[in-house]
Amino acid sequence: LLAILTQGLNDQGNGLGTLGVLITAFVVVSIGLSLGGPTGYAINPARDLGPRIVHALLPLPNKGGSDWGYAWIPIAGPLIGAAIAAGVYNVAFA
Repeated sequence: LLAILTQGLNDQGNGLGTLGVLITAFVVVSIGLSLGGPTGYAINPARDLGPRIVHALLPLPNKGGSDWGYAWIPIAGPLIGAAIAAGVYNVAFA
Protein backbone atom coordinates (compact mmCIF):
# COMPACT_ATOMS: atom_id res chain seq x y z
CA LEU A 1 0.00 0.00 0.00
CA LEU A 2 2.89 2.33 0.73
CA ALA A 3 4.20 1.90 -2.85
CA ILE A 4 0.75 2.79 -4.18
CA LEU A 5 0.23 5.79 -1.89
CA THR A 6 3.56 7.38 -2.84
CA GLN A 7 2.79 7.34 -6.57
CA GLY A 8 1.08 10.73 -6.42
CA LEU A 9 3.99 12.54 -4.79
CA ASN A 10 5.08 14.60 -7.79
CA ASP A 11 4.72 18.37 -8.19
CA GLN A 12 1.50 18.18 -10.20
CA GLY A 13 -0.09 15.53 -7.94
CA ASN A 14 -1.35 13.54 -10.92
CA GLY A 15 0.51 10.30 -10.20
CA LEU A 16 2.82 8.28 -12.39
CA GLY A 17 0.36 7.10 -15.06
CA THR A 18 1.40 3.89 -16.80
CA LEU A 19 4.52 3.58 -14.66
CA GLY A 20 2.30 3.54 -11.57
CA VAL A 21 0.41 0.54 -12.93
CA LEU A 22 3.69 -1.25 -13.50
CA ILE A 23 4.89 -0.49 -9.96
CA THR A 24 1.61 -1.77 -8.50
CA ALA A 25 1.83 -4.95 -10.58
CA PHE A 26 5.42 -5.57 -9.47
CA VAL A 27 4.43 -5.12 -5.82
CA VAL A 28 1.62 -7.68 -6.14
CA VAL A 29 3.83 -10.14 -8.04
CA SER A 30 6.67 -9.78 -5.51
CA ILE A 31 4.26 -10.50 -2.65
CA GLY A 32 3.03 -13.55 -4.51
CA LEU A 33 6.52 -14.80 -5.29
CA SER A 34 7.71 -14.38 -1.74
CA LEU A 35 4.63 -15.72 0.08
CA GLY A 36 2.48 -17.38 -2.58
CA GLY A 37 3.59 -20.94 -1.89
CA PRO A 38 2.92 -21.19 1.83
CA THR A 39 -0.07 -18.84 1.98
CA GLY A 40 -1.69 -19.23 -1.43
CA TYR A 41 -1.45 -15.52 -2.33
CA ALA A 42 -3.36 -14.55 0.82
CA ILE A 43 -3.46 -10.82 0.13
CA ASN A 44 -7.13 -10.88 -0.84
CA PRO A 45 -9.54 -12.22 1.78
CA ALA A 46 -12.08 -13.23 -0.87
CA ARG A 47 -9.58 -15.63 -2.45
CA ASP A 48 -9.16 -17.44 0.85
CA LEU A 49 -12.41 -17.13 2.78
CA GLY A 50 -14.84 -18.07 0.00
CA PRO A 51 -13.15 -21.35 -0.96
CA ARG A 52 -12.64 -22.19 2.73
CA ILE A 53 -16.38 -21.78 3.43
CA VAL A 54 -17.31 -23.84 0.37
CA HIS A 55 -14.83 -26.55 1.39
CA ALA A 56 -16.34 -26.67 4.87
CA LEU A 57 -19.91 -26.95 3.53
CA LEU A 58 -19.47 -29.45 0.67
CA PRO A 59 -19.92 -33.09 1.63
CA LEU A 60 -16.78 -34.40 -0.06
CA PRO A 61 -15.56 -37.89 0.81
CA ASN A 62 -12.18 -38.12 2.59
CA LYS A 63 -11.68 -34.35 2.70
CA GLY A 64 -9.30 -32.82 5.17
CA GLY A 65 -10.03 -29.99 7.54
CA SER A 66 -10.68 -26.45 6.41
CA ASP A 67 -7.90 -25.08 8.69
CA TRP A 68 -10.01 -22.45 10.41
CA GLY A 69 -7.12 -21.63 12.75
CA TYR A 70 -5.39 -19.89 9.83
CA ALA A 71 -8.53 -18.31 8.35
CA TRP A 72 -8.17 -15.02 10.23
CA ILE A 73 -4.73 -14.22 8.78
CA PRO A 74 -5.82 -13.35 5.19
CA ILE A 75 -8.54 -11.13 6.67
CA ALA A 76 -6.65 -9.37 9.45
CA GLY A 77 -3.23 -9.25 7.77
CA PRO A 78 -4.09 -6.93 4.85
CA LEU A 79 -6.15 -4.66 7.10
CA ILE A 80 -3.39 -4.33 9.70
CA GLY A 81 -0.71 -3.94 7.01
CA ALA A 82 -2.72 -1.23 5.24
CA ALA A 83 -3.24 0.66 8.49
CA ILE A 84 0.50 0.51 9.25
CA ALA A 85 1.41 1.64 5.71
CA ALA A 86 -1.06 4.54 5.88
CA GLY A 87 0.39 5.57 9.24
CA VAL A 88 3.95 5.46 7.86
CA TYR A 89 2.83 7.49 4.85
CA ASN A 90 1.18 10.13 7.06
CA VAL A 91 4.27 10.41 9.27
CA ALA A 92 6.78 10.48 6.41
CA PHE A 93 5.00 12.46 3.70
CA ALA A 94 2.11 14.44 5.20
